[in-house]
Amino acid sequence: MAAAPVRCLRHQVQCSDEMQKSVHGQPQAVLQVLLREIRQEAGLRQQDLATRLGEPQSFVSKYESGERRLDVLELRQITAALGVPLVEFIRRLEERLQETQE
Repeated sequence: MAAAPVRCLRHQVQCSDEMQKSVHGQPQAVLQVLLREIRQEAGLRQQDLATRLGEPQSFVSKYESGERRLDVLELRQITAALGVPLVEFIRRLEERLQETQE
């Protein structure tokens, strides 16, 4: 029987069984949620952000869903397109990760 998904209610982070088994499962889920939230805070649809990045909409969809992982240079480009300095994004990510450990 599969374990119930892990959920951080404050940020609506939910991990599948597969993600829970991964060393990076919960942190990856936190990252995905934060990327989506920042995009939504900017008032952008996935297509809008993809256009700014010169990428197809599926690029944004895949990293927000966890189907694709980002390298640090891609993350920097995304946060810049959203008007959020990378340092600020990392600060927010670290806060979220600390909250999930408490």
